[in-house]
Amino acid sequence: MAPTVVVLGGAYGGLHVAHYLLKNNKEAKVVLVSKTSHFFWNLASVRAIIAGTIQDKQMFVSLADALSRYPKDRVELIVGSAEAVDTTAKTVKVSVPGAAERSFAYDQLVLATGSRNTQLKTQSVPGADNASPIMPWKADNTYEDYLALLHSTQEKVKAAKHIVVAGGGSTGVEVASELGYAFAGKSVDKGGKEIVLLSSGEVLGGDTISGSARNELKKLHVDVRTTGAVTAARTLPDGRTELTVAGASEPVVTDLFLATVGLTPNTDYLDAKLLNAKKYVEVDEFFRVKGVAENNVWAVGDVVSKPRAGFIITQKQAGGAAKNIDLVLKGKAPQPVKGFDMDILAVATGPSRGVGRFGSWRLPSLAVWLAKGRTLGVQMTSSYVDGSVA
Repeated sequence: MAPTVVVLGGAYGGLHVAHYLLKNNKEAKVVLVSKTSHFFWNLASVRAIIAGTIQDKQMFVSLADALSRYPKDRVELIVGSAEAVDTTAKTVKVSVPGAAERSFAYDQLVLATGSRNTQLKTQSVPGADNASPIMPWKADNTYEDYLALLHSTQEKVKAAKHIVVAGGGSTGVEVASELGYAFAGKSVDKGGKEIVLLSSGEVLGGDTISGSARNELKKLHVDVRTTGAVTAARTLPDGRTELTVAGASEPVVTDLFLATVGLTPNTDYLDAKLLNAKKYVEVDEFFRVKGVAENNVWAVGDVVSKPRAGFIITQKQAGGAAKNIDLVLKGKAPQPVKGFDMDILAVATGPSRGVGRFGSWRLPSLAVWLAKGRTLGVQMTSSYVDGSVA
């Protein structure tokens, strides 16, 4: 009987693994489980919040279309959410909208469910809408829900005169840079907006390129404040948002609050014994999940605890894990998955410049622009459609 590989997650890591196995192993059946019906190029979300910059079709690909090139008896797409994994029985329970819960047996299982935006808790204000803000940096729900969120954010950006971006990591710097490039430094009558970046410390966590990033933000007329983190946000009756900032004597009031305060791994469906204290999955050198007796569960991408979240890192992990699964299915031993010899960090500072490093070597702004900032990689979306990514 043909072995079944269940892949949980239809983003960068999961779809990469699915393509590799379907192309290189003619015996295995692949069941791809994804919360959303579409693959999402989320790297471009930081620019897409500005209406007219990136088209929806450049960021989204139907997973059904991406898998349509393979024989129907070798691939199955399930749009639903993983609810539980039983590594002893080798089964996965999946919640499917509008249908009964389903259970899938697997021979090999891949955890590639990624992460979601970490949200700030809001304070209750009488007469105000106190809903916690949901950000469009990740597709945390269905394709339709995400499109509605993205388009709503575009309208809010267009209407706002004052925008606060909270969080000084890569996403925060890129969001503030895109907004600064498009709107800051212009008069209000010409569509100008005041852009503020709030961070608890130096941008990019004090990385060796943080000074360069801050200089780029200054050129884009972004007001960078690194004296304290946003500790609370509440929506006022007039629709604006009041932010409490650690160490500040007064709150900051803004027309639009965009939070980029970190990621939370999507691992709630897993047994706690498979997770570390921060709820990330622990893997060995082959990217098999530790604590599974049969060594038939693998993990890649944002759910993994090492070395950090990142598109290029996920690609490396997915390629290595997929190759190992193929080897195991063919009765061969897996190989250690090698990462990069040196850490790579590339941050776009708007559509015309960027900052970055390769290990300790600084990357010229032109190099970061060519590799990332110019298009934010949307041209690579097609590789996930035709399978050439794997």
